[in-house]
Amino acid sequence: MARFYEIEPTLENYWRSIILFGRNVASYKFALAKALYDLKDSGETLVTLDKLAVPYAMHIAQHLIVCDKQGTSGNSRFLDACRDFNADKITQDELIETTVKLGFNNVIDAFHNVHNQEVPIRFFVDERKSKNGIALTDAFFQLAEHFQYESLKDETEARWRLVETAWELNLPKHLIQIDYKEDTKELFADNKLRRVSVTSARPSLNGYQKGKCFYCFREISIDQAHPDFADVDHFFPHALRQCDPDKPINGKRPTLPHSEVDGGVI
Repeated sequence: MARFYEIEPTLENYWRSIILFGRNVASYKFALAKALYDLKDSGETLVTLDKLAVPYAMHIAQHLIVCDKQGTSGNSRFLDACRDFNADKITQDELIETTVKLGFNNVIDAFHNVHNQEVPIRFFVDERKSKNGIALTDAFFQLAEHFQYESLKDETEARWRLVETAWELNLPKHLIQIDYKEDTKELFADNKLRRVSVTSARPSLNGYQKGKCFYCFREISIDQAHPDFADVDHFFPHALRQCDPDKPINGKRPTLPHSEVDGGVI
């Protein structure tokens, strides 16, 4: 998947390649990314494991409430601790202690690896042996200053929901069709051949389009208050369902509001 960032080697696309295409055997990569978003405003370069463990464990515990399967392994002492915390069997301090001991065993080493190679830019450096933490790099803080940074947060959450849904259904993630529930703004799987509303799928699509309009390639935003807030078009016209019952009529792409194609801007 190197071509994803080699064609346009920006910090956003290096980060997106990690979130979208990194190997997923557990949801820890997403939790670590979201923890780094949370800690960015502190401005501190060195993040010790006990400080990192708080948002990291909380994000995983919250996702366990919605989807209990957060990995492909049958057993995890760390995930069991998160479940015990949700069930009020252990305190937050006990959860953080377990997280420091067990929660970062693989994710810090593997975070920058995409398809058996490391992305050219590192967003943090592993300093667990010398300083019991990680050191955020200039690249991470520069990333936070870019136009697409706020969108990356929503993209990470949407990708996490997609992966855990595939695990829960015991299906490869490329075999399920994912959509959003309008009322809860949460992803759901729907394989019925019918037109569905796609406007709320912006976060799950934006990363794959590198934050750009499908038609004119201008940067788009998934922040509703932004003047370049994206519309979402259906990729195939609904009439195709009459010709081919297997046609993926709910395929979609984010665009700027100026685009109107067959199938309509939703």
